[in-house]
Amino acid sequence: MTPVPARLDFHSMHDPPIPTADSFQNDARHARAGLAVFAGLLVAFGLASTLASGGVRGGFGAIVMDPDILINDYVERAGAGPAFVNAGLCALAGFLVLALVRVSVSGPAVAAVFTIAGFALFGKNVANIWPTMLGVFLYSLASRRPFAELVLVALFGTALAPLSSEVAFALGIPVPWNLACAVATGAAAGFILSPLASHVLDFHRGYNLYNLGFAAGFVGTVALSAFKAFGLDLSDSFQWAALGPGWILPWLALLFSSMVIAGMVVDPIWYVAYKRLLGSSGRLVSDFVRSYGLGASLVNMGLMGFVGCGFVLALGWSWNGPVVGAILTMTGFGAFGKHPLNAVPPMLGAVTMAALSGYGLSAPVSQMAGLFSSTLAPISGAYGPVAGFAAGCLHLLLAQTVGVLHGGLNLYNNGFAGGMAAGILVPVLEWLREWRHHEA
Repeated sequence: MTPVPARLDFHSMHDPPIPTADSFQNDARHARAGLAVFAGLLVAFGLASTLASGGVRGGFGAIVMDPDILINDYVERAGAGPAFVNAGLCALAGFLVLALVRVSVSGPAVAAVFTIAGFALFGKNVANIWPTMLGVFLYSLASRRPFAELVLVALFGTALAPLSSEVAFALGIPVPWNLACAVATGAAAGFILSPLASHVLDFHRGYNLYNLGFAAGFVGTVALSAFKAFGLDLSDSFQWAALGPGWILPWLALLFSSMVIAGMVVDPIWYVAYKRLLGSSGRLVSDFVRSYGLGASLVNMGLMGFVGCGFVLALGWSWNGPVVGAILTMTGFGAFGKHPLNAVPPMLGAVTMAALSGYGLSAPVSQMAGLFSSTLAPISGAYGPVAGFAAGCLHLLLAQTVGVLHGGLNLYNNGFAGGMAAGILVPVLEWLREWRHHEA
């Protein structure tokens, strides 16, 4: 009798094997190194941009001390150099938090670090991301749960970073009480966000990838209501740069090409697992690194980055901090639920609705919704591209209005809109599916 090998030969199989514990840990080590490289590349690009421009325009003072209510483009406010250095440092902070709690870096962790970096171009900075994370840590102590179990809530929960900046620098509270109040407010928001995040998942059933944005929308709404109750007005400092692609597109193309090449090197037969990845619905929790390996995930991340760039180029949108941040976020979620087949239909739906409606394609919120509507990728993955297209249409309508509820205190406004869209649409889609089965 031929002995059964301890581990199947990957190269002899038509279907990829289930990743073993050893292979996953190896992928996790490579992913951890990749995140460090990513943070370094952001800082390097920022420093190069600063040298090319002959100095720092505005600098970190403007980024850290000005209020950060949506939408505040750091590229417009302080220049590309400080904006990207800030993004790199914020990505490094997320990386270090993961390292300190010894979390294996897989799809969710990759998405979290890329999201922090992306939004560090328009709302998060090296100062305001910490109070919310402190609140999540305090909740872990109060609930007697290891912080490692809640670290992703802490990282994604930095969606509420503008709340701390607003309290510190916009309400006229004297120093040092402004900083103490900012930390206390941000920590309270993080503390509340922790239990809320798991409960709101039931509303959209995992079909909104930006679940923390949905939860943060409710916390932001409560905070805005408290401000209004005491007669406190939020800042109004809209910033939106209208730039061409020349300053950033070559760097993005190099970054995404490097991801694709790295994926092919890490796993020479990445395409075998990638075929299965493309068949995934992406519904939460879809950890592509754990399920399909780092090679296929890196290739998918690079392709998702190119999809985002393609949309911006095709539609003539602005190349600024928020738009580039949205592309980086899409790229990160290429390891955590998104792939071209499930992400493109809602994006097409959003841009179509923007063009047909009075909002128009060029409106900043339309540009953001066009890219971030990919949060509803699991709907098209589970119910088909037509359903995904409809989800994108609904997402655009909601994204234009739900920001009023939280006043821009929740940076993940599209996560808030996406949660509502999925919560409304999925029960209808389920009914249609059951009706079709009944008729058949």
